[in-house]
Amino acid sequence: MLNDDYTPMEFVVMVIQEFFGKDRDSATRIMLRIHLDGKSICGVYPRDIAATKVDQVLAAAREAGHPLQCVSEPAE
Repeated sequence: MLNDDYTPMEFVVMVIQEFFGKDRDSATRIMLRIHLDGKSICGVYPRDIAATKVDQVLAAAREAGHPLQCVSEPAE
């Protein structure tokens, strides 16, 4: 997930919990990493599942009127 200057931190935490199955503390830590480092890994999944999660996050962000971006990259 990528940082932006507009999406509320609480929305990012909610998205991480909902779509990546993290508890509130883990989701908050990931959100802070996104905020401070510009991006963070939310999870590692097979390609098709990762693509679905990206689509879900982007749809939720659009529906809520936020510019949040989420991308899928191959694992190293």
